[in-house]
Amino acid sequence: MLTLCGFSVSNYYNKVKLALLEKGVAFKESEVAPGQSPELLARSPLGKIPFLETEHGILTESQVLVNYIEACHPQPALLPADPFAAARIHELTTFLELHLELVARELYGEAFFGGSVTDEVKARVRKLLAKNVPAFAALARFAPFVGGEQFTMADCAAIAHLPLISSATKKIYGEDVLAGLPVAQYLKQMGERPMVQKINADRVAAMPAFLASHAR
Repeated sequence: MLTLCGFSVSNYYNKVKLALLEKGVAFKESEVAPGQSPELLARSPLGKIPFLETEHGILTESQVLVNYIEACHPQPALLPADPFAAARIHELTTFLELHLELVARELYGEAFFGGSVTDEVKARVRKLLAKNVPAFAALARFAPFVGGEQFTMADCAAIAHLPLISSATKKIYGEDVLAGLPVAQYLKQMGERPMVQKINADRVAAMPAFLASHAR
């Protein structure tokens, strides 16, 4: 059986967990925090989470995990059958993670964890997001899913990442950089899916312990 290692507050962990749940794949969860201990580095070379323990060995990087799950358990599909349409879903997922989430992540320390971010970083992030959000809007469809008419792995990423981007930018800049997109309506609709409800409930349940550990 697969074992997903990480914790339920992590958006990248939840991206993979949602893919497993939507596909109905049997798996176990193992709570693991990122770090640099020799024991962890032997399992995850950068000490990152999530990682996936399989019968063949351990895999790291969330998109690698989702792709592996899709290859091993092709139904229900999280990619269109058409190669070009599938590539567009990969494109959308990659764009969301590299050009929105990774950029906005620089704000999380102040937005969520009581840290501080320099004015220089805030200005740079805001400039990048002002450029990247319209580009994302050109790729996303929200019709009704982020990539079109089919629930795909892009939705697993969007459901995990978009709320953080919206919340962080609203806290730091006083405005949600995604407000011009139908993100709130999309997330509300996705929140009606039972597996998304489970992801959200598990995240809320894990949050107090996570915040307490970061307050030490």
